[in-house]
Amino acid sequence: MSQIDLQPGFDFQQAGKEVLEIEREGLAELDQYINEDFAQACEKMFYCAGKVVVMGMGKSGHIGRKMAATFASTGTSSFFVHPGEAAHGDLGMVSPQDIVIALSNSGESNEILALIPVLKRLKVSLICMTSRPESSMARAADIHLCVKVPKEACPLGLAPTSSTTAALVMGDALAVALLKARGFTAEDFALSHPGGALGRKLLLRVNDIMHTGDEIPHVSKKASLRDALLEITRKNLGMTVICDDLMKIEGIFTDGDLRRVFDMGSDVRNMGIAEVMTPGGIRVRPNTLAVDALNLMQSRHITSVMVADGDQLLGVLHMHDLLRAGVV
Repeated sequence: MSQIDLQPGFDFQQAGKEVLEIEREGLAELDQYINEDFAQACEKMFYCAGKVVVMGMGKSGHIGRKMAATFASTGTSSFFVHPGEAAHGDLGMVSPQDIVIALSNSGESNEILALIPVLKRLKVSLICMTSRPESSMARAADIHLCVKVPKEACPLGLAPTSSTTAALVMGDALAVALLKARGFTAEDFALSHPGGALGRKLLLRVNDIMHTGDEIPHVSKKASLRDALLEITRKNLGMTVICDDLMKIEGIFTDGDLRRVFDMGSDVRNMGIAEVMTPGGIRVRPNTLAVDALNLMQSRHITSVMVADGDQLLGVLHMHDLLRAGVV
């Protein structure tokens, strides 16, 4: 295409708003196709003993990849197979226990039509999503999901726009309906997203990141304040736990407590830690979610917390540990 000059006064905003209006109209039409066929497709996918295999060519393929990814992350085992590659060996990835969802706006995709006889021979359930109930794919399907829209947002009526949006939304409707039917939870979602922020917040527990063993700053109740300060400096967590030889918690002393001691004007050189420690102290259990420990620390305006089983000291958690773990 040759370079042309921009039309004087051309309104990009208006052009964009026209696209949104056309696609909104298309989605409004989609409501009528959430019908008995939709319910049957959901039920078949719910009871599927294998996987949901999604196929599509061109733009339908791009929508199909996203659809499969959404299914997989919301509790429906799914993957995408390119129809062209399927005809050259990848169809071996499909088993009789699977369900195939095939996308094509026209319903006449040659690459998919070539696969249908083999899928029928394998007795694989076939759900086709097209805009034409009379199309070859629709007639061959066990269940047909119509995604017809009045027109494309493309003024030429050629570039898939409204039609791909409708297919994408229909795929989301299937995924979310199945998610609700399964009672899929945020914790379930996190299990398939362990590397994401949600996964870290819903899966990471205090015992995954707490300091244990020799890393725990602790002194006995008989220690001097000077000994406690040396322990705080060595372990670099801004606090020390006061405990007995069996690691039973008796109190805690933090750098904030030290500032208060100085404000009192006491003779810190001859002071014992028992005189200035805070008895007891705030603690969490080791199986506490890291995000819950974070919320506790923020609400109490503290930077570290003891990890314990009752009075038995097991570890120490610092705000920096939560930062490094990506919880904050």
